[in-house]
Amino acid sequence: MPYKRNPMRSERCCSLARHLMTLIMDPLQTASVQWFERTLDDSANRRICLAEAFLTADTILNTLQNISEGLVVYPKVIERRIRQELPFMATENIIMAMVKAGGNRQDCHEKIRVLSQQAAAVVKQEGGDNDLIERILADAYFSPIHSQLDRLLDPSSFTGRASQQVRRFLEEEVYPLLKPYEHVMKVKAELCL
Repeated sequence: MPYKRNPMRSERCCSLARHLMTLIMDPLQTASVQWFERTLDDSANRRICLAEAFLTADTILNTLQNISEGLVVYPKVIERRIRQELPFMATENIIMAMVKAGGNRQDCHEKIRVLSQQAAAVVKQEGGDNDLIERILADAYFSPIHSQLDRLLDPSSFTGRASQQVRRFLEEEVYPLLKPYEHVMKVKAELCL
């Protein structure tokens, strides 16, 4: 596909990963007939299988490194996708805000279900943008929370402590393990295709 940036390398990783997964069958077949006796009927198998598994894994990792070194993140695309899905994700928060404002949970749930289905039809059947929030703003039933919609649709309110947990995990677990290999990690993965 011409629009993809690295299809050949990604497809190579996928292909080699399938091959690597099948290599486990050789030692399993050998172990199933050896009965834990020290025989030499596994030596040829081991010499081939172990070496091939490590070489295959190394090739996959080098290729993935090469792909990720050229990784480009498109924040505007991410933002657009979040904007498209966030209104649906926020429906439960909208219902809770309506209940706090004195609304009936069942009535609110039914109204937002109908509006959500209509908005989903626009997205899925017509290829349009998600207009759920416009529908909520146009419905007088939801007027008690219209002023709260910006807060209810704040993307950061849906991630909880994820960013702190990831930062902590990296600082306490990952970075200490990587520190001894810093000099090696600066090496770029070059592929000869």
